[in-house]
Amino acid sequence: MRIAIDVMGGDHAPDAILDGAIAALDLLEPEDRLVLVGDGPVIRDTLSENGLGNDQRLVVEPTLEIITMDESPTAALRAKPDSSIARWAWLGSRKAPDDQRADVIISAGNTGACVAAAQMRMRRLPGVHRPGIAVTIPTFYGPLVICDVGANIVPKPMHLYQYGHMAGIYARKVHGIDNPRVALLSIGGEEGKGTDLTKRTHKLLRSDPHLNYIGYVEGRELFDGRCDVVVTEGFTGNVVLKLAEGLAAGLFKTIAHEIFEHDPDLAMRFEPVVKAIYKKHDYHEYGGAPLLGANGTCLISHGSSEARTIKAAVAAAIKYVNLGVNDAIVEALGKMPTEDEEAA
Repeated sequence: MRIAIDVMGGDHAPDAILDGAIAALDLLEPEDRLVLVGDGPVIRDTLSENGLGNDQRLVVEPTLEIITMDESPTAALRAKPDSSIARWAWLGSRKAPDDQRADVIISAGNTGACVAAAQMRMRRLPGVHRPGIAVTIPTFYGPLVICDVGANIVPKPMHLYQYGHMAGIYARKVHGIDNPRVALLSIGGEEGKGTDLTKRTHKLLRSDPHLNYIGYVEGRELFDGRCDVVVTEGFTGNVVLKLAEGLAAGLFKTIAHEIFEHDPDLAMRFEPVVKAIYKKHDYHEYGGAPLLGANGTCLISHGSSEARTIKAAVAAAIKYVNLGVNDAIVEALGKMPTEDEEAA
């Protein structure tokens, strides 16, 4: 397996990304390769400093340009054809030569640029109208998969309908959830609530006998174990994701502070418990979110990824490929109605 990593993407790049790639070496089989995409001299110097300059498992793919986190995705891709993200996506495409093509691509860089590059270079799986990012949020009742969280902010009902299927397959294959319960995010459980988009999507999801669709779900119900998969458009999904991250961090900080203020000795005894709970709710442990529907395996990691995030992303990507998630998506979408049927 060849895994291409965008070394220049993320708030802590390139150091944290390279450290994570090096840490991920113990996850590889002897024939596997990590393709490090980015500033050639920086990458080679780091590998040499770690005694890995001649390690055959590490391949350097040098580029000269970087797309920063604040650049316009499409404009940056046009202006910087030799950027790490552009080359990264090309390596994951069918246009790359067989001896260079990557089975997996991973980046913590500009999310919009990653999505745009992946769609332009990798294209889509057969039957997929628009890829979506599926993120896993840990809850007390188990993992919750939300799709989409930023790839498609102006979707059509058919796009969200497909997200229900693709995210359901991901939840079943990767998280081992039998017959995942799929819900549509809305502002109430009543049939008449929601936008035209949610109502039309609700109709599609409800009419599909191959989907375990349970109806609308409100934001306050996301963490109560009512569903396993939540479908929404990318703008709302991204807001939900960032809110959940911030709320979790704030709650843990508040709990730790209050316990310490109340009883420092109790705080010391309680510390291992807090750390264990925090680890279960730490996005670094999940590595990255797959771009479901891309014609290949593309994982997008958090912009603040650390070395352990990248190592976790490599582990997640290997699992994704070995479980045949994309093949299952193609098979499932082949049984779905076409867009013409939906319009009719």
